[in-house]
Amino acid sequence: MLESLPPEIISDILSELDLASLVTISYLSRRLRSIASDSSLNPWRRPILRNLESGAYEPSLKNLCVRTTVPRQNWIEILSLARAEYLLFEVTLPNLKSFEWEECFRRRFLPGWSKRKKVGSQWKAVFLQILHRVWHRSHTPCTSDEAWTKYIVLNRNGSANELEGSSRNFSPWVIFETLKEQSNLSHLETRIRVVAEFADVRILAFGVLNQPKTIFINPNAHALLHPPGIGRSISSEQQCQTDPLMKMRTSKPPVLDFRLLHYSRRNCAEYHSAFPAYSRLTRPLPSPSHINYPFYTPGGKDKRWIGSGELEEDGLRWVGGLMLTAQLIGPLSHESYTDGPPLRDMGLVTGTGRNQYAPLCWEDVRTIAPWLEISKIIYGPGLGT
Repeated sequence: MLESLPPEIISDILSELDLASLVTISYLSRRLRSIASDSSLNPWRRPILRNLESGAYEPSLKNLCVRTTVPRQNWIEILSLARAEYLLFEVTLPNLKSFEWEECFRRRFLPGWSKRKKVGSQWKAVFLQILHRVWHRSHTPCTSDEAWTKYIVLNRNGSANELEGSSRNFSPWVIFETLKEQSNLSHLETRIRVVAEFADVRILAFGVLNQPKTIFINPNAHALLHPPGIGRSISSEQQCQTDPLMKMRTSKPPVLDFRLLHYSRRNCAEYHSAFPAYSRLTRPLPSPSHINYPFYTPGGKDKRWIGSGELEEDGLRWVGGLMLTAQLIGPLSHESYTDGPPLRDMGLVTGTGRNQYAPLCWEDVRTIAPWLEISKIIYGPGLGT
């Protein structure tokens, strides 16, 4: 009989079921209930991740919080990765503690967005407020609640500017064309890359490629897209060259102690100036297409490693400034509107629903790419002198 097996094996068997079947089985006996509700075994994690990966959510997922056999920790991943409209309008939200809502916020949103939390406000209220704002902005051209959009420019001299433009007519393409003209690079084609993608936004990099000339090369542009010491052929232990979500489903992580997470302020990799030692970004948590970030994520959507070594495609290198902005992800963001390569260049900014952007401040870039060696941070235009 099933119940005579060791609890670990029973948990593995239960984790292969769909959510509706798992809900039913978890109430059949005291032993099955005990195993299903054990936070260290947690057979719910794999079917939940399968739902989040596919995007086709089972009906049982929306009311999962009323099931006493479901460990609370599963809601951290659901609230971090599920679609905004699903969380806002369909799902029954769980009764989480304040530090758990804070963990959900920091896993889902860019760190710079935490500045919108007012003194005395609750993390649940802030989470839902920002989530609704993101959903509203990604579906409408309304900018009444966000008049200015910040973006970052990495200069070839090693400095970085944090700039802003009017949200009503914000166009990173137009802004970067102006930057190209100021740098005498207007004759070169604009290239666009996805640095990383999260639940609600994806970080886009606007730059130009040209034949290597030392005076124009931007080393930070290359380092942003190709972290030093990381390549596509690194061992599977470091880069998870198997299906990343398959590894998430098959592995059994230790039980999360959210009290420790609450007091921890380490958002990403530990690194050293000589040779960085990277770890996967978790705050914020990348979407499945970039789940291994800053390592390479297989599947065809991580387009950072197009060239090899210090060179990009066709033996070119990044020259001049590199502009970074956060594009809101809408229902049509992954549709193809151009004849060019998907998830690259004009295909990322052309088409319906790709004109909405969110603020990207230096704190966000520092969290996403802490290995960048920036000589000076300039808040506003100019050289900072």
